Amino acid sequence: MQGEIKKFSSGSDTTEKNGLRQQMRIGVDLGGTKIEGVLLSPSGEIAEKIRVDTPAQKYLETVNAVCEVIDRLQRLSSSKKCSVGIGTPGALSPSNEHGLELMMNCNSICLNGEQLKVDIENRLGYATRVENDANCFVLSEACYGAAVSAKTVFGVILGTGTGGGIVIDKQLHTGPNRIAGEWGHNCIPSSVRDLITQDRQCYCGRTNCNETVLSGRGLKQSHLERSGTELEATEIASLATSGNIEANETIQTYCEQLARCLSMVVNLMDPDIIVLGGGLSNISQLYEQVPSLMNEHVFTDDMLTMLAAPMFGDASGAIGAACLWPLD
Repeated sequence: MQGEIKKFSSGSDTTEKNGLRQQMRIGVDLGGTKIEGVLLSPSGEIAEKIRVDTPAQKYLETVNAVCEVIDRLQRLSSSKKCSVGIGTPGALSPSNEHGLELMMNCNSICLNGEQLKVDIENRLGYATRVENDANCFVLSEACYGAAVSAKTVFGVILGTGTGGGIVIDKQLHTGPNRIAGEWGHNCIPSSVRDLITQDRQCYCGRTNCNETVLSGRGLKQSHLERSGTELEATEIASLATSGNIEANETIQTYCEQLARCLSMVVNLMDPDIIVLGGGLSNISQLYEQVPSLMNEHVFTDDMLTMLAAPMFGDASGAIGAACLWPLD
């Protein structure tokens, strides 16, 4: 029943819970257009994968579709019952005065204000864990991917939007407001403002958020201001690689903008590694140029923080969601 709160546990006792954590885990990435579910082995290998379309802006149908993917994966598993983690395009709010955790900050607007976790658990009959998709991304890379040997990891999403997440010792750090790592909505430093021609309005209502410069839309706007030509981010990157002067200048400026914004992260939390994700993480120039550019703005003589490409691509969200239930 939608909105009714029930208490569920993932197992009847400690032994069963510990057993669950040693078994296969299910992770689901709830995206705006696709729902992807994986059955993840204890070694981090995908044993099964299911992908279905997300019902367009229909909340109850979306809940049912997520649960159907989970049910199918449970049947495919040899384990008695798998733990379930779900990555979403927003976050659960801290409990309000009525004890409710509602979805917030979702670009899939039909989820906002809904008790998604409660409704899924009522449908399934057992506990799940729900996290922001950027957090799931960085958790997947910290547990099994590019940052597996690192202690402190900052994961960055550079795509339609700009987000981030923090993992310390393989554990997510989310904070009391559940917004830790939401670097996309920090204000750009003044040195980056100098690199754009005018202030930019963010969908969140603020002005000059990092997202307005570093997202795909931000890169597109920067190229339009420079060249007068409106191109998608992927087209700009491709033209730059093929030698187009204007596109190359746009990418060079983007590298400088990214370096200056990331240097603030390094000064604040000094991570061992920063892993880039999202569609713009495929731009090879970022890894060639950004680290040395960052070194000019970080408060140290020789920056040791590494910048890495993601290992899992589109599967990172579902893998990270499965990792919300850690192995003992």
